[in-house]
Amino acid sequence: MQELVCLNDLYQQYSLGELDKKEFEGCIFKSAMENYERFHLFGWNRDECIEYLCWLYPRLSRAVDRYRETGASFESYISAVIHWSAKEYRFRMADHYTTEYAAWLLHAEEMTVHESEPEYPEKKAVIEKRAAPNHRQLLILILKCYYFVSDDFLDRIIPVLGMEREQLCQMIDKIRGMRVKREEEIFYLREHIHCQFYRCITFEKRLNAVEEGTAHHAKMQARLRRARERLAAMRKRLAGLRLEPTNSQIAEILGISKGTVDSHLHALKCRYPELETDPGAGVCMN
Repeated sequence: MQELVCLNDLYQQYSLGELDKKEFEGCIFKSAMENYERFHLFGWNRDECIEYLCWLYPRLSRAVDRYRETGASFESYISAVIHWSAKEYRFRMADHYTTEYAAWLLHAEEMTVHESEPEYPEKKAVIEKRAAPNHRQLLILILKCYYFVSDDFLDRIIPVLGMEREQLCQMIDKIRGMRVKREEEIFYLREHIHCQFYRCITFEKRLNAVEEGTAHHAKMQARLRRARERLAAMRKRLAGLRLEPTNSQIAEILGISKGTVDSHLHALKCRYPELETDPGAGVCMN
């Protein structure tokens, strides 16, 4: 530790005009750098203290301007400024490191190397005569799987359904509109989940930086608990959202009850069990 410089004497010289402001601020900064141990910066090494004092240097100028010779001495005043500004610096650095950590953690899954998809053995075609589904069952199945239906397939299936192409296209367009709204809802919900996830990490980092047993520690602990509960609720809601049309939506478009749609899809599952078990079918019959 270097020989302590009396900041009160330096301030007296500054007041008398023996030191200009730039020289005075430089002397304060040099004294703080050489005697950082006396400010009791908890858990910091020399490098961390030097980084903090460099961050604090522009604020020393404002602190000098605000000081008035009423009450505490100038040395006590500067010591309090350095000590209490350290709390702000800790929170700023915690937010900075937490932002980087959360950003990497959120994208870690996308950056991992995925294994190649398993190859499923080809199934032999089942040659079996089955009763053809009725027109309503076909229509419900088409609406359920509309996302995988091409225009060419529609041209071939329209005569079987016995309905106008324009009418069927209108039904499909309604379901597509519902999907667009659901995609927007999922997108914004994921953004909120990312923000809430970052908020939880921030609260956790701040909680670790606060002394246990204090009122501030209990307050941060309660905020962290509420943030985690909200994050869990948002994730649960996201897991329940589906892009494919629900049976209720199909029933609303066709003007029939949901039970009728359920019964027709159940009949199709019983008649064509491969639609439910084939991993490459891409059809959800629920």
